Amino acid sequence: MSNTTAELLDLNQRLLDSILAADWSTYEQLCDSTLSAFEPEARGHLVEGMEFHHFYFDLFGAAGGSTAKHPPRATMCSPHVRMLGDDVAVISYVRLVQKVDAAGMPVTGATEETRVWQRQSGQWRHVHFHRSQNA
Repeated sequence: MSNTTAELLDLNQRLLDSILAADWSTYEQLCDSTLSAFEPEARGHLVEGMEFHHFYFDLFGAAGGSTAKHPPRATMCSPHVRMLGDDVAVISYVRLVQKVDAAGMPVTGATEETRVWQRQSGQWRHVHFHRSQNA
């Protein structure tokens, strides 16, 4: 695995961890302000900018996540990194999220994700993603 691939996978994991922790500060640092996305919550529409996502961070940050004893965990399964030149990368994978439900039972959810990263002024920024609910 190249250093760039390892760096991108680490950044992508940080992004997923920030989502689970409702850590807006880290998410905002990793994303370009013009982030675009197709995701189930957008009901088939292209979402542009950060405000749509900020709503969910506020909602889940205020509601709290799982207990500290059992915080949710995200795993990228079989990630594939494709470099498009030196400054753009596409990462595709299935994200598994393990958590404990309200009844105290472990549950695992899955989503299919493709995320695009672009190097801007020497730093990688998350610029686009497509997330599909896995049936």
